[in-house]
This record gives sequence, structure tokens and C-alpha cells, in this order.
Amino acid sequence: MPQVASKTSKQKLKEPKIFDVILLNDDYTTMEFVVEVLRRFFNKESQVAEAIMLKIHIDGEAVCGTYIYDVAQTKVTQVIDYSRKNEQPLMCVLREIIH
Repeated sequence: MPQVASKTSKQKLKEPKIFDVILLNDDYTTMEFVVEVLRRFFNKESQVAEAIMLKIHIDGEAVCGTYIYDVAQTKVTQVIDYSRKNEQPLMCVLREIIH
């Protein structure tokens, strides 16, 4: 029976890169729609969604969630697709968190 070589050194797993999902302010998307998006895609409670919506309105953008790349990219795609289907220009982007 052949012998199986075993590795004596441990492999180090790298932490996955983390991304913020950010909604951007525009002059056309309604505040109500932004709150709906925050509740639907980011599972925010009404008061939290309204606070984030106001931050977007005042600061021009706000973080809606923090995820690994695949999840973050899915959220961006879902928000943009949903916005276009509802004739809203709302933009959603992701930004890598640098440690």
C-alpha cells in the first residue's frame, strides 16, 4: 500500500476582502423609494432606513451594508435592476475596505 505524503506546515487562509455597499444621492429618486430599497435589499427597519436615507440626502452617499465581494456585488446589481424597473436613477456602488 503506497504511503500518502502529509503536509506538516499549516496553510494560512486569507481573510476575504470586505466591501461597503453605498447608495448615492441624486436629484430624482424619491426618498420613499430609497427607504423601500433599504428595507427590501438591506433588511433595515423603517427608522434605520429613514436615517440612512437622510444621510444619503445630506452627505451625498451612505453605507448600507458591508459584505464579502460576491454578496456586495449581488446587492449592487439587485438595487440597480430594481431601480431601473421602477424608473428610478438610484445608483449603488461598492467600495473595498482597506485595512
